[in-house]
Amino acid sequence: MVDVAALRRHDLVYVRSEAWPGLLQGQVQDEMETDLLAWAELGRPAIFRRRTCGDAADIVPLGLPLPPGMARKRLALACPPAAVMRTAPPPLLRDALPAAPARWCQAIGALLESVPSCRCFGSLAWQYLTGLSYLADTSDLDLLVECRSDADARRVTGLLTDVAEHAPMRIDAELITPYGAAVQWREWLSENPELLVKSHTGSTLIAREALFA
Repeated sequence: MVDVAALRRHDLVYVRSEAWPGLLQGQVQDEMETDLLAWAELGRPAIFRRRTCGDAADIVPLGLPLPPGMARKRLALACPPAAVMRTAPPPLLRDALPAAPARWCQAIGALLESVPSCRCFGSLAWQYLTGLSYLADTSDLDLLVECRSDADARRVTGLLTDVAEHAPMRIDAELITPYGAAVQWREWLSENPELLVKSHTGSTLIAREALFA
């Protein structure tokens, strides 16, 4: 049985195809439902989202970001745990590289040389996962980089600073702590004594020295 309690922000959730009609009921207009049921038949995932006060305690909260060709909506779905077939972390950046615009490749290559284990989310990840057109000229490169210590964070943010200076796209990276919380890399570079940290339960301010404690 899938351990839904272990899910983190940005994790992918693959739902049994027979459960999708119930998930979509009342969420979309009839003409879009056909496309989304095809989405399910193709085995495409949803994404784990933060629980809101309107979510029942016994459901798995999911999001479904749709591409521009499907109105670019983000659907909030509620899934029974028994309908979850499997889960997976966001895709590795190196795996998603073939889906990236050619002009991004030099910057991505520089990142992968030093941080080969980084993962991506956002438009690049969804274009890779679905084969649909998500990326636009103004799209960011959204990254998740695991850091185990302040020293890791300094190394990673130094690299990101160097690459971002010459990259043709904006880089939006989150530093992920060993316990799954995330801080935006530019937030970490600030001189703030407290940092805004995100997790699947919400956002909170914590003391800088406690981030990797």
